[in-house]
Amino acid sequence: MNSSPVARGFLLGAAGAILARTGLRRAMLIKLRRDLAALNAGDYHPLLASFADEAVLVFASGTHRWAGQHHGRASIEAFLQNFVAAGLQGDFRDLLIGGPPWKMRAAVRFDDHAEDPTGTRVYDNRTVLYVTFRWAKVVRQEDFFADTSRIEAFEQHLQLAEEHG
Repeated sequence: MNSSPVARGFLLGAAGAILARTGLRRAMLIKLRRDLAALNAGDYHPLLASFADEAVLVFASGTHRWAGQHHGRASIEAFLQNFVAAGLQGDFRDLLIGGPPWKMRAAVRFDDHAEDPTGTRVYDNRTVLYVTFRWAKVVRQEDFFADTSRIEAFEQHLQLAEEHG
């Protein structure tokens, strides 16, 4: 079968776009896994470097230390410092991406948990992070939890531990 140059060009372009999207997703997965491994080891700096200077991180409202909107890298750094100090550990589950590089969006399934010094799990939750990127930098991240009451209960646990030492 003889195809026209236009049809061949279209098919090559479509194949190129699919390969580029697959390569981009793979690169994002590698970076996400590397940043998460560092975060779980107590180093939040690689993850912080992903945020634009003017980025906004929106976290579940409440009376816990992470509540509200965190504007700018300094505020997001304080958020990540609290995450690490609380002993939270995260597990990446899935990544969905869409959009062009100047306004890319991603949905990340992220589960987090924490254990006390005896190894008893004191916090466990499921999260979806909805992230907007501009040229590979996070400009906005919104975190959605399966159960926000678990965050409040974990906050109470942390406050008791801090009071008793």
